Amino acid sequence: MMRAADLPPTLPVFPLPGALLLPRARLPLNIFEPRYLAMLDDTMKSDHRLIGMVQPWEMPNSDKTRLHAIGCAGRLTAFSETEDGRYMITLTGISRFRVQKQIQGFTPYICCDVSWNGFERDLGVIEHDPDFNRDYFLRLLGQYFEAEELKTDWDSLRDAEDELLINSLSMLCPFAPEDKQALLEAPSLGTRRETLVTLIEFALRSGGGDERLQ
Repeated sequence: MMRAADLPPTLPVFPLPGALLLPRARLPLNIFEPRYLAMLDDTMKSDHRLIGMVQPWEMPNSDKTRLHAIGCAGRLTAFSETEDGRYMITLTGISRFRVQKQIQGFTPYICCDVSWNGFERDLGVIEHDPDFNRDYFLRLLGQYFEAEELKTDWDSLRDAEDELLINSLSMLCPFAPEDKQALLEAPSLGTRRETLVTLIEFALRSGGGDERLQ
């Protein structure tokens, strides 16, 4: 656990489309680009060992990309180096943040001034979802996994805590980057679960016929 006072005003940022990190969840990454290898070297020397994960988005009628306003910082909690010079790392989600501005010119990777205001609950205890209808959710998820030809350990899903189940599926399901951003920006676990259900129902309907469970 980190305290609000431990969160830095500036973060190195890794803009990776479709990669979602949420508080208290773990995200494995394979790092090989020279600028991000440099970012990891610098991160390991810092006191906080935090990296900001932010979704980039393409500007209309332009080949330029910008960063979404909200990302999530993860603490470097596992690290190994392969024989060919790649880094295999794990980030553990700490807190979401809002990008204030990008800092230009000092590093080969992106750094941003950030604000942590409004995301105090991310540093708190594990969230629960009192309105979570797990039976309906798992039936719906079964249809979705069958349609997408995905496999999972169903016993683990049935026994998982609300937050672990909802956040893990939000991160792992093959949604579009903009959908991942909507899941990230959900203000509470209940809202994230509602968004996740909507995305799954939409994917089923788009796959042919109205598959929604009643």
